[in-house]
Amino acid sequence: MTIDILSLFPPMFTGPFDYSIVKRAVDNKILDIRLVDIRGFATNKYKSVDDKPYGGGAGMIMRVDIIDHAITNVKSQMSNQFQRSKVILLDAGGEKFTQKKAVELAKEEHLIIICGHYEGVDHRVHEHLVDEIISVGDYVLSGGEIPAMILVDSITRLLPGALGNEKSLDEESHNSEDVEYPQYTRPEEYNGWKVPEILLSGDHAKIKKWRKTD
Repeated sequence: MTIDILSLFPPMFTGPFDYSIVKRAVDNKILDIRLVDIRGFATNKYKSVDDKPYGGGAGMIMRVDIIDHAITNVKSQMSNQFQRSKVILLDAGGEKFTQKKAVELAKEEHLIIICGHYEGVDHRVHEHLVDEIISVGDYVLSGGEIPAMILVDSITRLLPGALGNEKSLDEESHNSEDVEYPQYTRPEEYNGWKVPEILLSGDHAKIKKWRKTD
């Protein structure tokens, strides 16, 4: 999979993507992440990417033409590699991101993720340039960079070969109607807090039943 992230602040991704499962997936060529600076498509010497909203209002709005140029440029570079690219806008008013959606997106070959900023993006981006609009929750963030990290991390875990133990996906929370069962490890007792006896019994049938009912 290839993921292009369109952002005003590409350096924000340096730390989160340099560790753990995402880094391993990139190192093993399971995933290719490309960070695209939206300011690179600005048309004036000030590298302006936003403007005042028509009709008045607080804040600034990201311009549709600049976002369109960024998307077009990314697609043109990938046109010979993939049959189709899915473009996603991260926006508080979008569809709520779920594990089901992560599974769906993990099947795509190429994702283009747009990180909004300021007071939002020109609504013509919603109407004409993207395939999906996704929200990571009912709260306000400064921009789309952190939501983009959430999407990438969640999707990466689902890519074949990304996890050391593929069986981990079968037992993780949100892959079924049940949340993940409680987990314990050594020491067997700490500060008077004991591991449930059933887990020490060696009776795997009973343990399995306990995990489903606890």
